Amino acid sequence: MWAWMYQFKDAACVTMREHVSRKEAEKADYSISRHPKFRYKTEFQSHEPEFDYLKSLEIEEKINKIKWCQETNGASFLLSTNDKTISFGSDGETFIPADDLRINLWNLEISNQSFNIVDVKPTNMEDLTEVITSAEFHPSHCNMLAYSSSKGSIRLVDLRQSALCDTHSKLFEQHESAGSRSFFTEIIGSISDIKFSMDGRHILSHDYMTLKLWDVNMDSGLVATFQVHEYLRPKLCDLYENDSIFDKFECCQSGDGLRVATGSYSNIFCVFNCGAGDSEVTTLEATRNPTRRQAQNPARPVRSMTRNVRRENTGIDANGNSYDLSTKLLHLAWHPAENLIACAAANSLYMYYG
Repeated sequence: MWAWMYQFKDAACVTMREHVSRKEAEKADYSISRHPKFRYKTEFQSHEPEFDYLKSLEIEEKINKIKWCQETNGASFLLSTNDKTISFGSDGETFIPADDLRINLWNLEISNQSFNIVDVKPTNMEDLTEVITSAEFHPSHCNMLAYSSSKGSIRLVDLRQSALCDTHSKLFEQHESAGSRSFFTEIIGSISDIKFSMDGRHILSHDYMTLKLWDVNMDSGLVATFQVHEYLRPKLCDLYENDSIFDKFECCQSGDGLRVATGSYSNIFCVFNCGAGDSEVTTLEATRNPTRRQAQNPARPVRSMTRNVRRENTGIDANGNSYDLSTKLLHLAWHPAENLIACAAANSLYMYYG
């Protein structure tokens, strides 16, 4: 798999001549020819094929995550990984990649040695009951990190307590009542992504059906639940048969902590307000001409505009809206300071201002 870099060609001459800032120019409805342009710069081989002797399988040379490092002596660096996830510490020097069983601590200056800080591999692999699904450094305390599991739990650990964090300082999880459990309970409860808020006070998590907001200072933890895919609950058997139930959607939170967002099917993404007593939800389709609506029902998706898709991947929900499982918006990110969301749908990257 090749990793790519692109050079940004700024439209400074346009913005200076018209006496407006670049941010204002981006917000304006300019023609395509007057938008900033991108052109190819270079490429490099990021990963080589490997073999994982622990799992007895080949490791593909694909890139799963990519992050910008802090600039050093005027030089810019990119960090890529073929693990599930990667997160930088607030010191800008350490980072943690995570796979199913382990989280390792690396230093950017030391490329041949890492420290194993979380290991969930049992002595007998037949006793394995859960795997690591995501890991995230605290935004301001490089000794703190959180990781999630396939059983729907989030563990907060402190690197100062021990070299191997086989115990946690806090555990966040929501238990299902025995009467409501089914074959799909653990599958849809598996957490696909977690994100700290900018101030480190909250953790946002995403399982298949919902977004959940947790307060790290509270023992109970759970602050709010946002319904994302509740309209698909009657279709869990079909989702299991076509593997859609295993789709991993990311989540993000605005820099001010007032909104959270995630992607969904039919190339839409949903933005939820977090304010007390404010249940407003906005859904947008990732396209050049997005369809915007204020959703009265948080579980109600916008109509898909995709044509000629396989029939088994489409359906109609209880509200009469169509959905398309073959088009999905899995990746999105909120700008840390601006009300700007970047989201990836198929081979296109879309950016939206609030």
